[in-house]
Amino acid sequence: MKIKRIIKWGAVSIFFALITCLFIAYWTSTNDCGRSIPPGSERMKAIRYCAYGSPDVLKVEQVEKPVPNDNEVLVRVRAASLNSLEAVIIRDLWITRLMSGLRKPKVTRFGRDFAGVVEAVGKSVSEFKAGNEVFGVKWGAVAEYVCVFEQRAIVSKPANITFEQAGAAGVAGLTALQGLRKGNIHAGQKVVINGASGGVGTFALQIAKAFDTEVTAVCSTRNVEMARSLGADHVIDYTNEDFTRGDQRYDVLFDNVGNRSFSERRRILKPHGICVMAGIGSMGAIDDPLNRIAGTFTASLRSRFADQKFERYTTAFNKTDLTFLRDLMEEGKVTPVVEKTYPVSETAEAVRYLQQGHVRGKLVIKIAEESTHSHETTEENR
Repeated sequence: MKIKRIIKWGAVSIFFALITCLFIAYWTSTNDCGRSIPPGSERMKAIRYCAYGSPDVLKVEQVEKPVPNDNEVLVRVRAASLNSLEAVIIRDLWITRLMSGLRKPKVTRFGRDFAGVVEAVGKSVSEFKAGNEVFGVKWGAVAEYVCVFEQRAIVSKPANITFEQAGAAGVAGLTALQGLRKGNIHAGQKVVINGASGGVGTFALQIAKAFDTEVTAVCSTRNVEMARSLGADHVIDYTNEDFTRGDQRYDVLFDNVGNRSFSERRRILKPHGICVMAGIGSMGAIDDPLNRIAGTFTASLRSRFADQKFERYTTAFNKTDLTFLRDLMEEGKVTPVVEKTYPVSETAEAVRYLQQGHVRGKLVIKIAEESTHSHETTEENR
């Protein structure tokens, strides 16, 4: 009886301790939305969101312009782009509150991909100078300026691509590159990409071809010709054919959607083949992110008892891989696909379109030189 009493009161104590911790975390969750800009500070326009909700929470506001430290680069942003995480992180879901702040988002700035021109550098910076064209990854990219550490994810922009294309490359390109490496990709392999027409998918298709593999792209009818133009050896229209029911077996399945069961994906892999699970599905429309996350963990665990492996990973935003991606673009082996561009004032509209889940390539926000025509379709996708 004494042991039962100890267990009972121990459980009650743990329960109340958890409630107390959650209560404290909730009420101490705050952000900078109520703070004023210090007098004398320079200002800039940036997209911020001070609460969770629909894309309408995204507002163009005046914020303090960053000043580069000794080892930082100040970039005047010309273009930024949207990724699936941005479409999810603003939503009023309990999982986003756990990640970003229980009561309100702790980080209020929006976007990660940027491309622009160096405006100033810290005194310890040696790689860049004012006037250099660059691109990279930094949170809060949908703004007139960003400050980036010299040794982080920032590299020179290839001369053969536009600012809009460069601004679409960082997150999606690194996610595709590191995912394919997770699948131990090498020349001569057969690779299938499920979701080959979205942001990550269009990069994965081209990077896989750059590794001299035989690539099968899975996409919808409207994207079949685009996939072929990007170099796919075979294209499967999922509206007419189930790619998991065919006779072909693959060395690598780059699963960019996560809409197939564990057994269906195993079926199309060769013995010792690898399924790479790219995040929680990067096609934009993610109605139940928790189930997606749970599914990747479950598949990875189950594959420990099978010949084929299911690999999950977190994208690392580093200079080395970004340089490799830059070189592929400079050599003409990879060209970012941009479906539409929007002025910064229509960022919310762009996110709404992204959340529908059928974006072809990337959506780009023009910052410094806004287009006079909203949501303009790029020339290559007309």
